[in-house]
Amino acid sequence: MKIYTRTGDAGGTALFGGARVLKNDPRVAAYGDIDELNACLGVVRAQADVPADIASLLEGVQKDLFAIGARLADPSERNVKRGEKVVVSDADIQRLEDAIDRFESGLPALRRFILPGGSPVGAQLHVARTVCRRAERAVVALGVDQIDARLLAYVNRLSDLLFVLARAVNHGAAQPEVEW
Repeated sequence: MKIYTRTGDAGGTALFGGARVLKNDPRVAAYGDIDELNACLGVVRAQADVPADIASLLEGVQKDLFAIGARLADPSERNVKRGEKVVVSDADIQRLEDAIDRFESGLPALRRFILPGGSPVGAQLHVARTVCRRAERAVVALGVDQIDARLLAYVNRLSDLLFVLARAVNHGAAQPEVEW
């Protein structure tokens, strides 16, 4: 199978189920932003100095993001009926919350806004957080009544996790937080 199909040369693409839409369709934009976020997390994981526990956590998140992208690319929800691989559950959201609580417990309390930055891994996590927020806005733009509420909750919680992970990595690297 070739990687190119030429079916998108005129600006269209197919959703799961076969419906054709333009590549600037809000649904395509939403799962494209999720894909970009996934790639950002891959860049974080590729760094030599990313802590192993964070790399492992992010690998699981990347798998969840593939599931979310698949769900967003399937307005008919046909792929949900095919298997658990694309299901985002309450337990997945709880896993993020547990990680937030675990990593945040070792951090000083925030008193002000902080500037994104710090160590290279911390700064990349801040970038991923902003991409996550954009993806969240794109998902909301589809209509909150048009998607599984757990998808939106997951992406919302993920941006919080990425913020906490950026702080935790910077804290572990003795990088001071610059307050605004």
